[in-house]
Amino acid sequence: MNKPSRSRLGAVLLALGACLLTIQASHSFAQTGATVQERAVATSSSELAQRHYRRANTYNNLERYDEAVEEYRLAVAADPNLADAYRNLANIYLSRDEQQAAIPMLARFIELQQEASTPLTASLKTIGELLRRAERFEESIEYDVRAIHADPRDDSQVHLIGNLYDSKGHTDKAIRVYQTAAEVMPDNAFMNRTLGRLYEREGRLEDALAQYRKAAETDLSSQFYRELVQNLETRLDQQQGQG
Repeated sequence: MNKPSRSRLGAVLLALGACLLTIQASHSFAQTGATVQERAVATSSSELAQRHYRRANTYNNLERYDEAVEEYRLAVAADPNLADAYRNLANIYLSRDEQQAAIPMLARFIELQQEASTPLTASLKTIGELLRRAERFEESIEYDVRAIHADPRDDSQVHLIGNLYDSKGHTDKAIRVYQTAAEVMPDNAFMNRTLGRLYEREGRLEDALAQYRKAAETDLSSQFYRELVQNLETRLDQQQGQG
């Protein structure tokens, strides 16, 4: 290749390189610009949400609930992740006996929680109760199980929930309640005894016997639990003998 040809080729390559650098720079600037814009929008939305939230709290404290509801709704419209706004909305609806309106607010608040807390535990118990009242049992059981895990000391709540499911013909859900309780309350023999009773009634005799034995091992002073074990062992032996 002669010298003029090499010069022309070099000029073309330099021009092409400059063009590529320009394209890359433009692309990088566009990406940076989009990120800045997105951040600006997010910041603006968060600030707007906080303004509405503060106004809502003021109205709430003044018991001007209609205005509070409107401001809380504007707050979550601006920032859908503003958890406390949903909880405050739910509380207003509950105070006005608007239970069905409170349910989705509680559900959203619960969904946004990342750590255990007293408000979360209270919300789990409340939404479970509201859903059970509405006989939305397929939904309520999930919250009820979570509530038992969240507060493993509340054995009275377990019996209330379990008895309701059982009385409504949802023995499978009552069993799940007591299974959860027996897991998180290993020192509470009555949970094993109740779970065993449900198993026995459902014809799951081996499972029932295992629970009665756990109850008797947990509460060594209970003659009642020992008799449950002995009676069921005798029953199983008789069935095997007949077989």
